[in-house]
Amino acid sequence: QVQLVESGGGLMQAGGSTRLSCAASGRPFSGYTMAWFRQTPGKERAFVAAIRWTDGFTYYGDSVKGRFTISRDSAQNTVHLQMNSLKPEDTAVYYCAYRSSILTTVDPLRYDYWGQGTQVTVSS
Repeated sequence: QVQLVESGGGLMQAGGSTRLSCAASGRPFSGYTMAWFRQTPGKERAFVAAIRWTDGFTYYGDSVKGRFTISRDSAQNTVHLQMNSLKPEDTAVYYCAYRSSILTTVDPLRYDYWGQGTQVTVSS
C-alpha cells in the first residue's frame, strides 16, 4: 500500500507561479512512475506530467509543455510540480498518482494509487 499526500495549490493570478508537492509513503517499489493529473467538474481526469523514478525521465501533456516542470526528491520520496506562466484554464483539482511500473502512460486507469487532490485556481 502506498499513501500519497499532496500539498500546495490555492488561488493564483494569471501569469504567476506555484509549486505542488506530493509525498509518498508506505512501500514504494524500486521501479515506479509518479505523475500529476488534473480534473475539472464534468470532465475526465487529464494527464499533466509524469516522471520515472529510476532515471528521472519526464513526459508532459501538450497543454503544459514549457510551463510546468515535474521533478523528484528521491531522498524524501517526493515529487514536485513547478507551475509557471499560469493560465485560467489551468484551474482544476490536481492529483498525484503512483504507478508500479517504469513504463510511463497518460492513462489514469493505469495508475495504482492516488492522492486526495489539491485545488489550484487561477484568476484572470
